[in-house]
Order: sequence, then C-alpha cells, then structure tokens
Amino acid sequence: MIISISSVAGNKVSPASSVYADTKFAVRAISQGLRMEVGRNIRTTVISPGLIDSELKHGTSEATSSQFVNEVYNDAISATSIANAVTYVIEQPNDVDVNEIVLRPTVQEF
Repeated sequence: MIISISSVAGNKVSPASSVYADTKFAVRAISQGLRMEVGRNIRTTVISPGLIDSELKHGTSEATSSQFVNEVYNDAISATSIANAVTYVIEQPNDVDVNEIVLRPTVQEF
C-alpha cells in the first residue's frame, strides 16, 4: 500500500500556480502508473487536500504577504482531517483500493 499526499492543485490549476500544479499532477500520474504496472500486488491512494492548517502559513515574514496568507488560512481545516482520511484508507479490506480522496474546507472553491 502506497498513500501519497498531493493537493487539489493536482486536479485544478489556479493562476500563477502552474509549476506547483505540475508537481501535484505528477503525484497522481506516478500513483496511477504504479497501479497499472504492478497490478493486483499493490494498492495506491492519492489524498489531495485543499487548505489545511499547517506551518505553511508561517512561511513568509513580509508583512503584506503574511497578512494575506493568514487571512486565507482562517478557512483551513485541521490536519486531523487528513489523518482521518489516511486512517480510512488503511482500514479498508485488502480487496479494496481507494484510488483518490479530495478533501477541502466547505468554503474553498474547487
């Protein structure tokens, strides 16, 4: 079983995020490729979160950027939501392969 963490950006590209989105599309492609090449001997899941409360919001000290990021993160969901998704995937029977989970705050556009 391989569980990969991607991003909603791997499903929909936003302006000025094409390089980031490319890397997240790649996560999905690698997961699908493994499933196709290895077949029944592997289960692969890609979890694509939206806005998650993480240390990323502390990534800039520039005042304007920091204020913008902190306002955006007001709508973030907790990292526990991702942990719950991972737990869900792991708890499935061996004959079940959960290929993808996309989760985001209800207020976040897809």
